[in-house]
Amino acid sequence: MAGATGTASTSTSGSHIPTQKEMKGLLLGRYEIGKLLGHGTFAKVYHARNVKTGDSVAIKVIDKEKILKVGLIAHIKREISILRRVRHPNIVQLFEVMATKTKIFFVMEYVRGGELFNKVAKGRLKEEVARKYFQQLISAVSFCHARGVYHRDLKPENILLDEDGNLKVSDFGLSAISEQIKQDGLFHTFCGTPAYVAPEVLARKGYDAAKVDIWSCGVILFVLMAGYLPFHDQNVMAMYKKIYKGEFRCPRWFSPELSRLLTRLLGTNPETRMTIPEIMDNKWFKKGFKHVKFYIEDDKLCNINDDVNYDIGSLSDQSLSESDSELETRRKITTSLPRPASLNAFDIISFSRGFDLSGLFEEGTDGGARFVSGEPVSNIISKLEEIAKVVSFTVRKKDCRVSLEGSRNGVKGPLTIAAEIFELTPSLRVVEVKKKGGDRIEYEEFRDRELKPAMQSLMMGNVAGSSYLPSDTE
Repeated sequence: MAGATGTASTSTSGSHIPTQKEMKGLLLGRYEIGKLLGHGTFAKVYHARNVKTGDSVAIKVIDKEKILKVGLIAHIKREISILRRVRHPNIVQLFEVMATKTKIFFVMEYVRGGELFNKVAKGRLKEEVARKYFQQLISAVSFCHARGVYHRDLKPENILLDEDGNLKVSDFGLSAISEQIKQDGLFHTFCGTPAYVAPEVLARKGYDAAKVDIWSCGVILFVLMAGYLPFHDQNVMAMYKKIYKGEFRCPRWFSPELSRLLTRLLGTNPETRMTIPEIMDNKWFKKGFKHVKFYIEDDKLCNINDDVNYDIGSLSDQSLSESDSELETRRKITTSLPRPASLNAFDIISFSRGFDLSGLFEEGTDGGARFVSGEPVSNIISKLEEIAKVVSFTVRKKDCRVSLEGSRNGVKGPLTIAAEIFELTPSLRVVEVKKKGGDRIEYEEFRDRELKPAMQSLMMGNVAGSSYLPSDTE
């Protein structure tokens, strides 16, 4: 991989000074790259060694072109800002950020013990071990919340263990900060992992992210002690029903104190769910608990609106790095059209008839139609404008929403149709069309006679009428 692989150094000594030949084979003259640890859509993570100190690190290599194309520069800046805020012994540490013309490098703490998930997969843990992990998790989450950071995807797969058996929270990719809270004081982004997500997130009416994290901590504690999930069903729809209703049962080996704690952690009403201070004051939790004392060398917070400091000042690589103005120019070019809202797992699942959640949490879409298209947003909007012109409808546009308004008064007033475009993947869009006003029969006739035939050329599959879902590689 360009910019990320290096020639192995022959020395393991922390005091070794690399030769000129060795320097050329190192990442930015500083890190010897080892084996691949994992990869995702936009990044790969490698084991590496700091040739000056001999310390092991993990380096997350992000493809700059890919994140520019999909408009994720702001997301990367926010992740860096968050990792700078949360320097805690039970959180994976970000050491530095560097960049070349094509790559961004996160140099992070290397945690040797693997995922907590792998430990739980072998069976339930002893109570004292589970309690220690839970105490460390709450300590880390408490620190995050005090710094205005909310993880929103806590689960055993995102928790690592070091060689001493201490817990380290990782993967802040879905995290949010207090500056993102809406005027109603709540978050509205639907995210998380289904089995660990709080019922208020599913309800889609806004949520307190601190309470969402606490719910996830409760699920994690149950898993550690039971060896299985509290809300589990092979049918995803049935699992969501259990989560939404808070239906779970503690196994017989749970002590009464633990069962009472979990009942309060997994309360469906976020208003009465336990707070961090209440958890720390709980009798079961306090047993053997010691407050973490640590010293933060650089406690300066990084504003998410500040330019990313790529820490390139001391590097000798002449290919470094595009200026922030160049990055901003390229970002504007690639996002000149309004960005469609991204769909998450809950939205995608709800598009399949077998997992329709609308009856549980909100009213149906009144005959709405959805389909997948590989066409750009501009082409989809142009097609909707063509349809409106044929039937003499007025068109109103705002970002990725289009409203088609009829001029003739029907039984229930003029027919008005709303179309909204969502991003499914960087190359796929979902178009949702529904009646906004007017008579339903008139709407259904328009949908079947005018809309569907005209939109046929843009369709890749009718999601509302089939089980089409994109593969992970699309």
